Amino acid sequence: MKYYITTPIYYVNDRPHLGHAYTTVAADVLARWRRSKGEEVFFLTGTDEHGAKVAQAAKNANQNPREFCDEKARSFKNAWQRFGIEYSNFIRTTDAAHEAAVQKFLQALFEAGYICKARYKGLYCQGCEQYKIPDDLIEGLCPDHQTKPQEMEEESYFFKLSKLEKDLEQKIESDEIKIRPVERKNEVLSFIKSGLKDISISRKNVKWGIPLPFDAEHTAYVWVDAFLNYLTGLGWDGSVGEDFYKLKTKNQKLDFWPPDLQLMAKDIVRVHATIWLGLLLALKIPPPKNFFVHGFFTLNDQKMSKSLGNVIWPEELTEKFGADAARFLLLSFTPFGQDGDISWEKMAEKYNSDLADGLGNLTSRVFNLIEKNFDGKIEATKSDLDISYLMKDIKIYESLLTIKEKIEWANKYIDENKVWELVKNDKEKGREVLSRLLGAIVAIGEALAPFMPKISEKILARAKAGKIKKGEILFPKIV
Repeated sequence: MKYYITTPIYYVNDRPHLGHAYTTVAADVLARWRRSKGEEVFFLTGTDEHGAKVAQAAKNANQNPREFCDEKARSFKNAWQRFGIEYSNFIRTTDAAHEAAVQKFLQALFEAGYICKARYKGLYCQGCEQYKIPDDLIEGLCPDHQTKPQEMEEESYFFKLSKLEKDLEQKIESDEIKIRPVERKNEVLSFIKSGLKDISISRKNVKWGIPLPFDAEHTAYVWVDAFLNYLTGLGWDGSVGEDFYKLKTKNQKLDFWPPDLQLMAKDIVRVHATIWLGLLLALKIPPPKNFFVHGFFTLNDQKMSKSLGNVIWPEELTEKFGADAARFLLLSFTPFGQDGDISWEKMAEKYNSDLADGLGNLTSRVFNLIEKNFDGKIEATKSDLDISYLMKDIKIYESLLTIKEKIEWANKYIDENKVWELVKNDKEKGREVLSRLLGAIVAIGEALAPFMPKISEKILARAKAGKIKKGEILFPKIV
């Protein structure tokens, strides 16, 4: 069975931030879990590298756009390496094959009558690379960038998104294209039912972009270019209609299409559910099956902001806690799909309670008792710990909670049986209890494999060794 999972590709005008890490770690966990069930998984991530904002950021850094993008793409790859993320492909929108496919697709869209030329006047936020309507603004400012959009008028090509309004509404309402959590589905449907307008898909004065094949004076609007990465990341060449299916029979990677799951933050679900889906429906390419939309982190109940200096960077997390613990902390603070509040203090407290005092203490006590009292030789009793029904439903937080409950049960079981005394007073009973505990540790280690791959490997290597030893401390306490 094939399974295709994507993150959005990340805009390179900035360094990788905590939101990027949250989405990508979650995708990696789901991909690893699916692989562990015997599925053939393709996991795509990458970088979005065109547009006015990137060109300006490169200029500010005294670099040409290509050098700037190369450096930023490396920073994203390095970040994912630090978190132990194993993607199938890392796509860049400046890849020659991607650019060629985008041009081929836009030509087909033009020939199908979905693109027309007009003049556009509106409020443009360069931070979002989007035109805004007054209702999008708070006190005249873009809520995401706290800047006043520029009033712009320019010649532009438009995608006739309005023609697809009813089709989009029907497919989302019926769950043919599933959007979860349900409040995000309702939000998207409300937006679509309010009336979709045709959207500008080109800029005449932005040179750092993909030229339109039918008018080289215009470059493709960055969102249109970026969305097509989900196809080009599989080796798609821009073919549509019957040619798409012919290509699919030749290219095994395209067998993964359509995506089983697209993960994204809540600020970009609207453009995915309208522009992205509209592009696919216009040219009869099967749409994704599921969008799952997660929330934002605040820091001490404040929105993270570089200008306020209250940002936690991904590399700071891995440096302080290590890769596996950082993965655990990112995903265990709040149900996936909801907003969450974090702080260095909360993370240190959770690390100490759940990992050092919880999992680390459990493995240390049990392995030590087995090594000292049974020469490291005990057979594990099979123990159940099923999180499959939760992981299938993308309940990552609840899966970790279920594993935590098993750890708490095992630590309590040690204390209730006073195993340290039992092994001296009733050796056989002590063996039986430790056998159950060892079985629980094996089950915990296996369940943790997608979340904390290196820690899981260490736990299982010790638990399944011919001669069990206490070994090194897994989680040194953080003061």
